[in-house]
Amino acid sequence: MKQHNYEIQVEWTGNEGHGTLDYKSYNRNHKILAKGKYVEIKGSSDPSFLGDQTRYNPEDLFLSSLSACHMLWYLHLCAVHKIIVTAYLDSATGVMEETENGSGKFTAVTLNPKVIIIDSNKIDKANQLHQEANKMCFIANSCNFKIEHNPQITAEY
Repeated sequence: MKQHNYEIQVEWTGNEGHGTLDYKSYNRNHKILAKGKYVEIKGSSDPSFLGDQTRYNPEDLFLSSLSACHMLWYLHLCAVHKIIVTAYLDSATGVMEETENGSGKFTAVTLNPKVIIIDSNKIDKANQLHQEANKMCFIANSCNFKIEHNPQITAEY
């Protein structure tokens, strides 16, 4: 079996002079860096957990990872099946449930891709390929909940 390894650096930048003296004494800002990547991602926690709403939080990044992985597999499968995609836009949604002790987990994710293809005769097959993309997606295969799909496919011609 082929194995892929990934490395990432997450650096906390939120020490406001007192470290983690108490829950409100520090901010949640951090940066995410990967070797060979030239742009850092500015992160924080969700505003519900005292984070900066203008930065990406881990939940945003998790949802975007699911959406992007699905999209990349879908585009690959369309190319293999000679379905020409000219546009793809997903407005994914996710639900995370927080428990009494403050932990939580995602319980639902729905991908809502709007796809434009060239040939209207291939819309049915294009719809079916979303199921196949879900089976192939590395991130979806790592989740312990079902990922729903509500694709809307239209044709240019």
